[in-house]
Amino acid sequence: MKISLTFRNVEGETWQKEYVEERLGKLKKYIDNPVDAHVILSVEKFRNTAEINLLSNGLNIRSREEEKDMNLAIDNAIEKIERQLKKRKEKIRGHKSAAGRAGEAGGEAGAEEGEESPESKVVETRQIVLKPMSIDDAVLEMETTKNRFVIYRDSSTENVSVIYRRDDGKFALMEVSR
Repeated sequence: MKISLTFRNVEGETWQKEYVEERLGKLKKYIDNPVDAHVILSVEKFRNTAEINLLSNGLNIRSREEEKDMNLAIDNAIEKIERQLKKRKEKIRGHKSAAGRAGEAGGEAGAEEGEESPESKVVETRQIVLKPMSIDDAVLEMETTKNRFVIYRDSSTENVSVIYRRDDGKFALMEVSR
């Protein structure tokens, strides 16, 4: 990471340079390729301003913080950059996993079936008792409880059914046949 510092209305001290380099070093875990960081530290009356610009291939992240203490302004600006980098990394990871799922459908499923991804872990398990009811009763229960779906045993066919609310507000029915 190439870091350049600019001081406005203040004398640049070595401890400030070292502090900025140390704090920006923590961002390396979020960035893969070489990055240019331009840091501007300025003082106007009682306002200490830290402005950070990160530039790389297709990456342009900026943050600006104003505080009473210069160290606090630097810390807040770097935290803001760190949040933006985390968000970007999650977005990229989400796109890669979607592409990976499309690749699995193409025939690579055997190679990756044994591996567990952190997104596919079961977070919660619930056991339910299937109540015998009609379709109308299931719709009525969904409307009164505002649930997105209801699993029930159809009283006329004895099959397990799921009725759920679609995004357009209408209902869809899935029946399990034996």
